[in-house]
Amino acid sequence: MQRTLRNLAIALAAGSIALAVQAQDKAEKVKAAPTSNKIVVNGVTIPPARFDAMAKELEAQGHPDSPERQQAIKEELINREVLAQAAKKRGIDKDPDVQMQMDMARQAVLVRALFENEMKQHPISDADLEKQYNEFKASMGTNEYHVRHILVDKEEDAKAIIEQLNKGADFATLAKEKSKDPGSKDNGGDLDWGPPGRYVKPFADAVTSTPKGTWTKTPVKTDFGYHVIKVEDVRPLKVPTFVELKDRFRSRAQQEQIQKLVQDLRSKAKIEDR
Repeated sequence: MQRTLRNLAIALAAGSIALAVQAQDKAEKVKAAPTSNKIVVNGVTIPPARFDAMAKELEAQGHPDSPERQQAIKEELINREVLAQAAKKRGIDKDPDVQMQMDMARQAVLVRALFENEMKQHPISDADLEKQYNEFKASMGTNEYHVRHILVDKEEDAKAIIEQLNKGADFATLAKEKSKDPGSKDNGGDLDWGPPGRYVKPFADAVTSTPKGTWTKTPVKTDFGYHVIKVEDVRPLKVPTFVELKDRFRSRAQQEQIQKLVQDLRSKAKIEDR
């Protein structure tokens, strides 16, 4: 119940400022007038830093500065302060569950700030990202393949399927009847187009060594079971450029950087699980 109310409060706050900003966006752009941003509610001064933080967040969302936006922020800060004061007056801030949630929120802010600090202290260079991109590009190969497969548990079942195919059976029909892969069986075992690097090595090796329009003559074993693979078609692989993938590689590198930080800190921490 408390989580629902908290989510409702967040939604109302976001909604009120979003409506104000949307109205501002429809208006003609005008230069924002200077403002002190000093707001006092029942004798309590709202720190200007809160105004600046909310303005920065809206700026990042693509809402330019304007008198309308400034007024929307002020109204939202006043609403929050009035509600927060009312909550304190009712003693809600003393509730153990509320205090726990506030403490967890504070902890989350500290953790996010630590991550941001770590990335500032150890920035990832474009040269590092380009190196990762080149390794990725090399692993993809030069071609991509349109592949179907039939997955079964037993090798003898895979051999029996190959015999049926050799006698003229339809691959897609057999896949629908016999494959245990829920993601492709209803589509006749179709895995669509993809580079060999998409698959585990035994599967990938079979794909690249099987001529177009044919299927593997022996079952292919992986951790998933036994596969019968058909290569429908082959075409040159068009790998996106470094510029197109740069942000994805940066995001992945940052995630790995954070994971390493967590692992390093845990390895040095004294942890007692009683």
